[in-house]
Amino acid sequence: MVKLGDVASFVRGITFKPDDVIPVHSAGAVACMRTKNVQEQIDLSDVWGIPRSFVKRPDQFVREGDLLVSTANSWNLVGKCSWVPALPWPTTVGGFIAALRGGDRIDPRYLYHWFASSGVQVRVRNCARQTTNIANLSFDRCLDLTLPLPPLPEQKRIAAILDQTDDVRRKTSQADNRFSDLGSALFWDAFVSNGSKEWPTVRVDTLVNRSRGGMRTGPFGSQLLHAEFVDAGISVLGIDNAVSNEFRWAGRRFITPEKYSGLKRYKVYPGDVLITIMGTCGRCAIVPSDIGEAINTKHLCCITLDGEKCIPEYLYYYFLHHPEATKHLARQSKGAIMQGLNMGIIKDLPVVLPPISVQAEFARRIQGMSAEKGKIDAAKSAAEALFTSLQHRAFRGEL
Repeated sequence: MVKLGDVASFVRGITFKPDDVIPVHSAGAVACMRTKNVQEQIDLSDVWGIPRSFVKRPDQFVREGDLLVSTANSWNLVGKCSWVPALPWPTTVGGFIAALRGGDRIDPRYLYHWFASSGVQVRVRNCARQTTNIANLSFDRCLDLTLPLPPLPEQKRIAAILDQTDDVRRKTSQADNRFSDLGSALFWDAFVSNGSKEWPTVRVDTLVNRSRGGMRTGPFGSQLLHAEFVDAGISVLGIDNAVSNEFRWAGRRFITPEKYSGLKRYKVYPGDVLITIMGTCGRCAIVPSDIGEAINTKHLCCITLDGEKCIPEYLYYYFLHHPEATKHLARQSKGAIMQGLNMGIIKDLPVVLPPISVQAEFARRIQGMSAEKGKIDAAKSAAEALFTSLQHRAFRGEL
């Protein structure tokens, strides 16, 4: 075990004013990495340039194999790091990040995998000093962290195993993202690019099954208190179940069957379309078939459709991808501090309504795609679990 400072050092970021920023391709410019660029993989979609004169020493230029580390950020993001590949410009780092650079005794990929591992990220965050709005990483405390340092050949062997597993993890994640993009592409092709102008436009509230609740938000206040949540029972759905634009179980909330008996008018059915109306507005999900007994909270609008008029998959993609819907929801979101929608806005939302047979064919294609996506999701979860397991084993000397 050695201290991080025995095998690596931080190169602090340079400071400059907003007026000093120039296009990165300008003559005499160097690229300057900042907090925005520090993602799971370095983000080069928006790179600033500054005059080369701001770089006073050769070591302030970023090198391939350095780690970009967020050093001044919200507490949960301090210590977040990116691996630096070969870059197309001479590059330095700005004031809110630093470059962590390994010496001759440590393999750069081994250092990256150790520093980016979940357990070490917690230790790094605990090296930060919290102020009112921001946390600042203490370089001295961070460099005092200890890490296992096997011989270089062993470091390279461990790093190669983690690189291979990480590559599988990233590829399954990319495949998952492409499946999500495919659904929107299918919708756009069927109903926007080639959509018939002869299809009628109706309001959302004309498409609901009123005998099963139609459109409704859930209870909160005198009807339901946070204190009434229990460890098991009837599920209570909230924003976190729909905010990722697909239904996910997040933190589970339950009420007792006795409490549910007075709230059954808020019941959620399989196939209902959920839309968030508070906080991150306009996110959607379709309630899965295995939902069981459940109700929704007041921050989530639940829509039970009349299946002879509209199919859930069509309305879900319409909310997310049709220009008429996205413009309407963006224009109507209200709230100076936190965006919000109300039931009237959603009820009045215009929907271009194709024949039910056309909707059904689209739903069939989406459902077939979803079955394949389920396989990708399973592979993604397995790859994530394997990578996390190998990370833990690698730095306990068990690989």
